[in-house]
Amino acid sequence: MTDVDIDHLRSWIGRQETASEGLSPTLVKQFCTTLGAEVSDGDIAPQVIHFCLTQPAAPMDALGRDGHPARGGFLPPVPLPRRMWAGGALEFHAPLRVGQEVTRKSVIKDVVMKQGRSGPLCFVTVEHEIRGDGELAVMERQDLVYREDGSGGAAPKPVGDVPQGDHTTSFMPTPTLLFRYSAMTFNGHRIHYDRDYAQQVEGYPGLVVHGPMKATLMCHFAGKIAGKPPKTFRFRGLAPAFDGTEITLHARKEGDGMKLWTVPDGGPVSMEAWAGW
Repeated sequence: MTDVDIDHLRSWIGRQETASEGLSPTLVKQFCTTLGAEVSDGDIAPQVIHFCLTQPAAPMDALGRDGHPARGGFLPPVPLPRRMWAGGALEFHAPLRVGQEVTRKSVIKDVVMKQGRSGPLCFVTVEHEIRGDGELAVMERQDLVYREDGSGGAAPKPVGDVPQGDHTTSFMPTPTLLFRYSAMTFNGHRIHYDRDYAQQVEGYPGLVVHGPMKATLMCHFAGKIAGKPPKTFRFRGLAPAFDGTEITLHARKEGDGMKLWTVPDGGPVSMEAWAGW
């Protein structure tokens, strides 16, 4: 078992990073054609496009074995080798617009250790403040999880009945879709495009569907059903989903909000989310 010096890792709490990037018409077109998003009239960009902006661009010799920037810079040097985006929460304050200079200010808010069924887990919470030309657009909480090798890589066991939503839509996560989303988000994580690495090193049965992509599709689905974009959105990953297996998005109104979840063909529920207005 890997030794983790949690006191050392917690010394990263409060560390900050700022980056800026222009929101181009080209990115909006790539985003919409890849995900099937609809662009509002005028220059308003689709919600959650900020996942594609101001991403770290580390030199090739500064990448870890998984294709992510090596640990120990902005993010703490967690010694557990496998890392995933476990979930997050979004508050939308103003739309981002084409041509704006988008600035992301990120702060490490917390680092904690937990014991999971598959072994030790380290959770890192990052807060992102997204501004367009200085105006606050999005407040985001990002939850990252680090795990030991060989923990949870197997395909989820098929289940019987899965919950059914009042509204549904489906998509097929092809290798091309995963590659294009990785390219848009400058995400080098090899589990999304390198099948040999995903299967032989991390033990997955196929290419892993991006959690943020599933969250983006659910957020857009919620807005389409309600006829207006959500003001708040939070999501949590429950099980991985893989290329070649159709995924159905489910939604059901609950009170003043909406519950959403994704289910690969055969189950189980892969991600759940809540949207509010």
